Amino acid sequence: MMTNSFDAVIASPVGNLGLREENGLLVGIEFLVPQVTALAPQSELLRETKHQLAAWFADPAFRFDLPYRLDGTEFRRRVWGQIAAIPCGEVRTYADIAHNLHSAPRPVGGACGANPLPLLIPCHRVVAVNGLGGFNARRGGQDWLPIKRWLLAHERGR
Repeated sequence: MMTNSFDAVIASPVGNLGLREENGLLVGIEFLVPQVTALAPQSELLRETKHQLAAWFADPAFRFDLPYRLDGTEFRRRVWGQIAAIPCGEVRTYADIAHNLHSAPRPVGGACGANPLPLLIPCHRVVAVNGLGGFNARRGGQDWLPIKRWLLAHERGR
């Protein structure tokens, strides 16, 4: 499979991750299907991103310190701000976030699915009232929930 839409493709415990950089800022992290081949980071930012992601996978309490840009509507950026504030090992529901933003759960779910920087903006910490909810919605055609389960268990030390 082609890797030209990514500036780097790195291995992780949940599979390969595609990284995108623009003008010295991290703009994308994407969970990839297994067929996407590795592509070594060529810039200092992407090497540091790889290093910090490895640190997070070793210790989920690790705090990222990377320059990034979030491209999205004002509403999505507000949702992502709420998600970024969820402490490691905890979850919030789509309804909780919707309540805080005077919105509804469905648009919150849409913003979660459009999150360009999962792990940095930990959308896996957002769940449904009665279950896991969705995950990686913008990438249909595959069941991504095992990754969400793994990430949540990782943060809870299991």
